[in-house]
Amino acid sequence: MTHREALAVLQHVIDAASGPVSVVVVDTHGEVIASVAMTGAARDTYLNAHRKAYTAARSDAFTTRQLAEKVGGTPTELASFDPFFIFFLGGVAAFRAGERVGAVGVSGLPGDVDEALAIAGIRAAGFDAPA
Repeated sequence: MTHREALAVLQHVIDAASGPVSVVVVDTHGEVIASVAMTGAARDTYLNAHRKAYTAARSDAFTTRQLAEKVGGTPTELASFDPFFIFFLGGVAAFRAGERVGAVGVSGLPGDVDEALAIAGIRAAGFDAPA
């Protein structure tokens, strides 16, 4: 994913968000390509968005929702993951022609809304996202 494509994701999420959010777009290694914390977004939302994107990029799941469902909240399972992983909704992997090219994390609104914004941003930038 290029910087320009990542900025397109950010812009779409900012325009579509019903309130202040933080958005982080990462490459397949979880490294930040582009990010923003909107005016009024709680400061902790930036770290959460980064962790959501990182988790979606580096795990075998397509979304943080899918990974959380797989883990089921058991302490043993949770302890076996990368300590930067997070299981809140709003982290979504981006694909091009079936290949993972990065991920988006959105934080600041209810989890279902964060997830929907991430999916919409990914698709608006021309990538595929899980349904």
